[in-house]
Amino acid sequence: MDASFAERIYEYVAMIPPGRVMTYGQLAALAGSAGAARIVGGVAHYGPEELPWHRVVNKQGGLAGAFPGGRSEQAARLTAEGVKVNDDYRIDVDSLLWWPE
Repeated sequence: MDASFAERIYEYVAMIPPGRVMTYGQLAALAGSAGAARIVGGVAHYGPEELPWHRVVNKQGGLAGAFPGGRSEQAARLTAEGVKVNDDYRIDVDSLLWWPE
């Protein structure tokens, strides 16, 4: 992974509005490496803490088990923004997916 890839991920994550989400695969594709969803997960794990990483989910709308504080913490942050999180720690990704213009 090059630094510019990570920087592009940071830029996109910073733009995600409250109450909306992006997926790991979506971020990878936008950053120029469509098959690198797992790499985006690594970028998220070690990325700047001030970014809204709680707004990044998997393609099925699943929350991240490795999120600091676990899925329950990610769920709490999303819920605070008005996102409904199911008991199985999933959201309706189709209705909440955000694309930058």
